[in-house]
Amino acid sequence: MTTIAGGTDTLTRDALTVLQPGFTGTSAPDWLLRRLGEGLASVGLFGRNIASAEQLASLTAQLRAERDDVLVAVDEEGGDVTRLEVRTGSSFPGNHALGAVDDVELTRAVAHELGRRLAACGVNFDWAPSADVNSNPANPVIGVRSFGADTDLVARHTAAYVQGLQAAGVAACTKHFPGHGDTAVDSHHALPRIDASADVVAARDLAPFRAAIAAGTRAVMSAHILVPALDPEHPATLSRRILTDLLRGELGYDGLIVTDGMEMQAISATYGIERGSVLAIAAGADAICVGGGLADDETVRRLRDALVAAVRAGELPEERLADAAERVRRLARWTAAGAPTVALAGEPATPGHPEVGLIAARRALRITGGDTFTPLTEAPYVAALSPVANIAVGDETPWGVAAELGRLLPGTETGSFAGEDAGRAALVAAGARRIVAVVRDEHRHPWMTAALDTLLAARPDTVVVEMGVPQSPPRGALHIATHGAARVCGRAAAEVIAGVAGE
Repeated sequence: MTTIAGGTDTLTRDALTVLQPGFTGTSAPDWLLRRLGEGLASVGLFGRNIASAEQLASLTAQLRAERDDVLVAVDEEGGDVTRLEVRTGSSFPGNHALGAVDDVELTRAVAHELGRRLAACGVNFDWAPSADVNSNPANPVIGVRSFGADTDLVARHTAAYVQGLQAAGVAACTKHFPGHGDTAVDSHHALPRIDASADVVAARDLAPFRAAIAAGTRAVMSAHILVPALDPEHPATLSRRILTDLLRGELGYDGLIVTDGMEMQAISATYGIERGSVLAIAAGADAICVGGGLADDETVRRLRDALVAAVRAGELPEERLADAAERVRRLARWTAAGAPTVALAGEPATPGHPEVGLIAARRALRITGGDTFTPLTEAPYVAALSPVANIAVGDETPWGVAAELGRLLPGTETGSFAGEDAGRAALVAAGARRIVAVVRDEHRHPWMTAALDTLLAARPDTVVVEMGVPQSPPRGALHIATHGAARVCGRAAAEVIAGVAGE
């Protein structure tokens, strides 16, 4: 082995380089700074690491003081999945709202402004966009994170998003290859299986990734899904057929391949994160994302040592590990070189367009009953029929319309309800006040449908706001489909309810 400065041999350094760990706290712990000095090249940030834009900028500066080309990654999709605004809700609608508008220039502008804000905070790598075609309405983990169920629509908006984000100097990471849209299982909890033919997968699911590659996406994230038509034995993250033969070979992709979080049950409960990480690198992945739940030096040490041991045992070619590490460093060089920001047509790169997210959210609304609806002038009761949030979204991010309605109609009250008695409980809580019922993916939750039936039978003047994927028929005195639950989506809906749209 070749020994380098600091006494860390090349093999060990390469093993550290391919890891993308997280950590706890709003400042970098000593162990993380030490690992950066030893060869770690990437750090993943989550909501627990971000308190404000100013604090985030201080944190990223702390990381760069140790390694100036460090990749600072975050899972910032906008919409329901936000880390930059985890405590308030996002200033940007998510993919499904952008797909509902179907204006690629708007999508590009939203991604550009989001990228500008990330770059201003020192974040240079975004695990976004989701290029999944949401072909299964029962999908519990993608939903509004997808631009939609139409392949061509998803492809053109994926490309626009990549272009907008990278024009701001932030590397895009298109996910979840080869497509997580036709699943009914959340890979955070178990291993999903897609039983579509190879022809269907190629025509439906791969097209958005082809578009992203053509748009120059700097990274692609693998999915923890089993697609027997492509590989009957291994999930995509661990499949050479999918990562090397298909993504590298057939699709001609030469950028960074990142795994989805290795602590997710689809991998950790079946292979374990150490074995899974070795198999992923061997299959063609270049970077191991870990840290959403496991966020300590012990995890980094275990994964580093597992990769080194696999090379020494002949289970992982040293050349493959070296190639993976070099791809990480190549992306780090691209970001450290100050990937040039590019002004979009008619839109200067600075000072940016802070209202573009709200503009997009307003345009995404689909309103039924608006012609006969009289806007509310008195504070209503907001009954949030609340499903359990999937792990990618998290339950710490506020959602709904109550906060925004409270701003427009002071005295607005709210309550959260779930289960078979949700409708009756909401009626009791509301009393005589006008009810605004807020749902999220009603079509996936029979109890939610029953609750709405109860509310509307007793109070037909109830306003219904659907903040998930609108699959159920519109109903209520006014029905608003927002196509997402971001803060700006709630604001746009509240403006309509209170009759002050566009103020």
